[in-house]
Amino acid sequence: MARPPTESTLPLDAQPCPCGSGKTYGECCGPVHQGTRIPATPEELMRARFSAHALDDYAFLHRTYRPTAKEPFVASDDKPTTQWTRLEVHGTGPGKGPGFEYVEFSAYGLEQGVEHVLHEKAEFMLENGAWTYTKPLREGPAPVISSKKVGRNDPCPCGSGKKYKHCCLLKV
Repeated sequence: MARPPTESTLPLDAQPCPCGSGKTYGECCGPVHQGTRIPATPEELMRARFSAHALDDYAFLHRTYRPTAKEPFVASDDKPTTQWTRLEVHGTGPGKGPGFEYVEFSAYGLEQGVEHVLHEKAEFMLENGAWTYTKPLREGPAPVISSKKVGRNDPCPCGSGKKYKHCCLLKV
């Protein structure tokens, strides 16, 4: 089920936690994976989920994903090809209502020796005193929002080459 993040002679509990918290696995995500401690915040659950990915603990991922949490876990023979290497948490905040929060993060992994990054703003829900991951709210870089108002005689922002008044203004 679990593989150490690095080749080490130390027991897994004494190794640095894969989530990058600076604590050992035994102080950080280990108790969460074993069910002896409930994550107090969505960020703590996000870190535990990243560590579970890094350690191939798919049962934990299954239990903490809202759409599958109440279903029995069935192991699969398919193994992901990504070796997750590090996590950066960019921020957290309130979600769409009470009991919802988000965590924005970048997860780095290696596939065939090439580093890739997954950037996601993830939604978490507090239900019966425990946080669960519900869905990604956004993947990829943050959208670019232009604060400049388009004038009637400016080129149309759609890229048609026409003036705004002869193109998209007519569609409004």
